[in-house]
Amino acid sequence: MTTTPAAYDPVRVDAVLEAPLSRWIWLVKWLMLIPHYIVLFFLWIAVFLVSVVAFFAILITERYPRPLFDFTLGVLRWTWRVSYYGYGALATDRYPPFSLGEEPGYPARLDIAYPERLSRGLVLVKWWLLAIPQYIVIGFFAGGFHAGWWDGGLIALLAVIAGVILAFTEKYPRDIFDFVMGLNRWVLRVAAYALLMTDAYPPFRLDMGGTDPAPLR
Repeated sequence: MTTTPAAYDPVRVDAVLEAPLSRWIWLVKWLMLIPHYIVLFFLWIAVFLVSVVAFFAILITERYPRPLFDFTLGVLRWTWRVSYYGYGALATDRYPPFSLGEEPGYPARLDIAYPERLSRGLVLVKWWLLAIPQYIVIGFFAGGFHAGWWDGGLIALLAVIAGVILAFTEKYPRDIFDFVMGLNRWVLRVAAYALLMTDAYPPFRLDMGGTDPAPLR
């Protein structure tokens, strides 16, 4: 499913598969992440409210207010780090920081280019009507939405398979990592679009691997 990427992309997702990884800690990461799940639950309520405000701001001014954009991006970054540590990848044993910041030293990174202008027309339909095909696809990838992240779908299944292999071989299969990263990258692109952060329609493309192939616009 991988094709030649566009020259630029407003969403960039990068990650490093760390080694060595503990053979068994992945079994209890769900417990260790409970404090994050609690905080993210409330942060995602705030993101919903921020998105409503941003909707009307875009409709009136064609701009997503920068402080609100940065907050939403911060919650997405936090969520991505938690997922990467947990059952969205299981690809690091470094406990995620409680932070809305960029955290460049953490092995999972996300950036979204701030748009100077957004379409008034698209803001009316992109988050529900235009995004429906994407929701169907990522619903298979991600399953349900829980505590600020997606779980129960193909992503979580592959991560657990990688954990079982890790337990017996002490190695995380690189092919599974690359595939899981492609799925997560797709989900995050759709999330940015649905949250009104970009007008660039997410490509139906699986860009695999830890390094995002398209430079950030």
